[in-house]
Amino acid sequence: MISQILRILARRHGDLSAGPARTACGKTAGLIGIALNIGLFAAKLVIGLISGSVAITADAVNNLTDASGSVLTLLGFRLAEKPADEDHPFGHARVEYITGLAVAALILLIGVELGKSSIEKILHPAPVAFSVPLALVLLLSIAVKLWMARFNRVLGRRIDSAALSAAASDSRNDVISTAAVLAACVIGALTGVHLDGPMGLAVAAFIVWSGIGVARETISPLLGENADPALVKAVVEDVMAHELVLGVHDVMVHDYGPGQKFATLHVEMDRREDPLVCHDIIDNIEREILTRHGIHLTIHYDPLEMDDAETVEMRDRVTALVSGLDPRLKMHDFRMVRGTDHTNLIFDLVVPPDLDRAELRRSIAGAAQTLPGKCYCVVTFDSPAFNPN
Repeated sequence: MISQILRILARRHGDLSAGPARTACGKTAGLIGIALNIGLFAAKLVIGLISGSVAITADAVNNLTDASGSVLTLLGFRLAEKPADEDHPFGHARVEYITGLAVAALILLIGVELGKSSIEKILHPAPVAFSVPLALVLLLSIAVKLWMARFNRVLGRRIDSAALSAAASDSRNDVISTAAVLAACVIGALTGVHLDGPMGLAVAAFIVWSGIGVARETISPLLGENADPALVKAVVEDVMAHELVLGVHDVMVHDYGPGQKFATLHVEMDRREDPLVCHDIIDNIEREILTRHGIHLTIHYDPLEMDDAETVEMRDRVTALVSGLDPRLKMHDFRMVRGTDHTNLIFDLVVPPDLDRAELRRSIAGAAQTLPGKCYCVVTFDSPAFNPN
């Protein structure tokens, strides 16, 4: 059934990973989630009230929460497709993250309230009326949630959606919690041991834990998490594949929501090359990265001094100098500015976060005294997060 739904969506909208087709996928997942979760909520609520099981009622309310989450997902995909405007030049795609955060808040609230009800049931236990319809409803719920988990996972990977991936995890969690509720009912019917309250508390704790996980996944990109290393590596490899590109550094990727990634980086080229040719290559690279990776890339051109023997020799000396201080240090953007009584050696240095930068600056200044002539090192420290090479 999942493959059939994907084929129908692809036939109607084309490539599912971008544009209106991606939005259609999100809306479809939201509508299916609303319908199935409301159906499960109604069935479990009736069984929970008839049997007197707070655990089943808690599981029913969890399905209602999931339905609300599907409504927010549907709304999020709808708002995220709004085009860029004067106030939001990068578009509205981050709305998908915000709706995910709203779902997380709702899950946490429901989990806390259900926890209170379960504690009350632990303090005042009562038997649960086990029946075949009860067992059938819970088994049906497990089967439906297994399907929903797979559907959202497959679709989430297909369109690279954090919201649908979170929905898949939530459905998987529901399978576990519902199975636990069913186990408590069976054990109670066979042994007379009242596990309804403790199991309801466990379900509530699981809901809270799931809400925290969803919140973490949605807050991280909103705060500006580091780009996917595999994506950065692929971009750098594509840029370096061009013959005149000698090096790449200062790679910064900004995520403004699914399908809205912007990046900047520096490319090093021999200064003897025709600048017009270099800029033409850079323009081609920017278009290539947009086509291959969907990233709006802006490249800064850094000309390198490759034909001055003294500069090349000094660059090699400084490279050896910083490597001697720590082999993890990486240098780029080296320039040599000669003055009347001293020479400034200007360069950027990629520094691991565990090194003391003030101490490192003093060490470099001391080591520079071993270089020929009177040399001062003017160093700019860079983060490894933006320099994957």
